[in-house]
Amino acid sequence: MDDQMIDELTAQAERDGIVQLVVGAVLADDEKILLLKRPSADFMGGIWELPSGKVDPDERLDLALAREVKEETGLDVAEISAYLGHFDYTSGSGKPSRQFNFAVEVRATGPVLLTEHDDFQWAAMDEDVPVTDAVKLVLAEYVA
Repeated sequence: MDDQMIDELTAQAERDGIVQLVVGAVLADDEKILLLKRPSADFMGGIWELPSGKVDPDERLDLALAREVKEETGLDVAEISAYLGHFDYTSGSGKPSRQFNFAVEVRATGPVLLTEHDDFQWAAMDEDVPVTDAVKLVLAEYVA
């Protein structure tokens, strides 16, 4: 992943008044993508989502992505292969947030070790995956 591109994404979010940066990973294995189910007590509880999480202050997007994938799944990112776009939303605490989404390759696709989610599934990309419309657009970019 190009350092200049990472820096520009972060700078643009700041210019747009985004307060919270989030990263999301499209992780595929044999035509299936990894989805995680949010705990029911969390903000947007019960939805299926990409492995994702907040970027720490002064943390680069690419490093946050590798850290979040590891924390949420136990899997190690080997490469970030593509930027898939972003979407904006308001966090549970009312912060303007932007989720930057990337296609990633991991060293091994298992075992998946959950630490923050209730469940996971490998969903076929050719079926209607149970995610938000924003994530569906990210997945459409991934398969394009």
